[in-house]
Amino acid sequence: MTTELFSQETAEAMRAYEMYVICIDKTPEDFEASLISLLHKAIKAYESRGPDLRHGIALDKQVTVILSQGDGPRPLCGIYFNLHSPYQRPALPKTVKPITESIGGGQPKSEG
Repeated sequence: MTTELFSQETAEAMRAYEMYVICIDKTPEDFEASLISLLHKAIKAYESRGPDLRHGIALDKQVTVILSQGDGPRPLCGIYFNLHSPYQRPALPKTVKPITESIGGGQPKSEG
């Protein structure tokens, strides 16, 4: 199994990327190289999966590639764009409580 087997899915993902996805990290050429690399990884994961498993998955911050066992000889290929923002602040750990200020100049209090 090679990446050329999924050339139609790759072409559709490239069209969608160029038309709809705004990505600061990757140019369309970089995206295509990443997509081919992820397809190689997904194929390897699919071909080496366990007997009870049906999928091969590979992903990075922008894209997820899933190969799924279907009824035919060729696996189904799904290419998904992940929602990610480089501007999103990391969430506080669950053990940290935010500090809020009361209206009226009193001492800050901890939520909880």
